[in-house]
Amino acid sequence: MAVAVPLIRRWTRMEYLKMADAGVFAPGERVELIEGEVIVMTPQKSPHAVAGGLVEDALRAAFGPGFHVRSQRPLNLGPDSEPEPDAAVVRGTLRDYVDAHPTMAVLIVEVSDTTLAFDRERKGPLYAKAGIPEYWILNLIDRVLEVHRDPGPLPEDPSRSGYRPTQRLGRSETVTPLAAPSATIRVADLLP
Repeated sequence: MAVAVPLIRRWTRMEYLKMADAGVFAPGERVELIEGEVIVMTPQKSPHAVAGGLVEDALRAAFGPGFHVRSQRPLNLGPDSEPEPDAAVVRGTLRDYVDAHPTMAVLIVEVSDTTLAFDRERKGPLYAKAGIPEYWILNLIDRVLEVHRDPGPLPEDPSRSGYRPTQRLGRSETVTPLAAPSATIRVADLLP
């Protein structure tokens, strides 16, 4: 007797958008499409919400004109992914994206507490595969900023993408975004 293997139905970005238009998701329901899977985002606790605001403020000050900081807004990262990172720095202005979501960011930041493993293991490779040059995880559990740079195929498995190497910066340290080399951000200013 053959063992049946359950199939997983993956969705395209276009199907996902049609589901949203058809009202499949409840009003205000926080979902995102990651590699064909519709992921229900966990509710934000107060420290996460405060950290998200601190990240947004710091990035706006660091980048200035010519860049736009998007907070929990979609990025079109291909036919099967439309994540909504806590913060994404994109080139241009808000009005540049009236007709379509951006397909690239110079920096993405995820604020992580309950989603730390997911942000490392699923979102990190997704952002690396999309060529996002810099990805930060504000790790609220360990109270550090994880800085991921240099996206590309992993040496141990060239079929998978990732970042090399990773820095862990404590609250007394600073970070300079690759796309804003004259800016310095204190990790303490990002932590609630």
